[in-house]
Amino acid sequence: MKTVEIIGYNRANLGKSEAKRLRAEGNVPCVVYGGEEQVHFYAPAILFRDLIYTDQAHFVNLNIEGREFQAILQEAQFHPVSEILLHADFLQMFEGKYIKMDIPVHFEGSSPGVAKGGSLIKKRRHLTVKALPKHLPDFITVDLSELDFGRALKVGEIKEDNFEILDSKIASIAVVEVPRALRGKDDEEEEEGEEVEGAEGAESAEGASDAPAAEGGAE
Repeated sequence: MKTVEIIGYNRANLGKSEAKRLRAEGNVPCVVYGGEEQVHFYAPAILFRDLIYTDQAHFVNLNIEGREFQAILQEAQFHPVSEILLHADFLQMFEGKYIKMDIPVHFEGSSPGVAKGGSLIKKRRHLTVKALPKHLPDFITVDLSELDFGRALKVGEIKEDNFEILDSKIASIAVVEVPRALRGKDDEEEEEGEEVEGAEGAESAEGASDAPAAEGGAE
């Protein structure tokens, strides 16, 4: 897995007004935890571009005024309107110690259902993985080549390679939605079939009523 370096600076004050000032100057308030102590710091927002706006997972080398921490981005908070990065939480990691991390999902292959006019619905774009740092993947590949109408691709179908996927095994990762036009066509064909069966049944009943009654027993 690739590593992104973020250079940070210790925070002298932790109040809301100080955090607001840091953001106004183009910085992001941060904290790293998981080790012997929590370290509150800030870093230039531009350094987060390759870490957040990407379709791959990354390790992070935090350099906070000369102190280095190997970490992963645990949580990022954004402004609900402007989507500006407001705060970042980092989890310090250690070799030989299992960690949990959200790993991006990459979809590959052509879905037969999509080729027939269906719409691919991606239910999960990340999966939560537990592994040693050296076994964490950059991304998880999901093959769509057998995804047809009426079938969902489940978490349990993904091969786990030295890592464990913590999402429910029966959770859907992707499904192909049948277009309304095709659903309407199928419904019409089904109704026509029912009408034909009903007509044939009526003709059979009419024919039976017209048949001569059976003669009674001997006088």
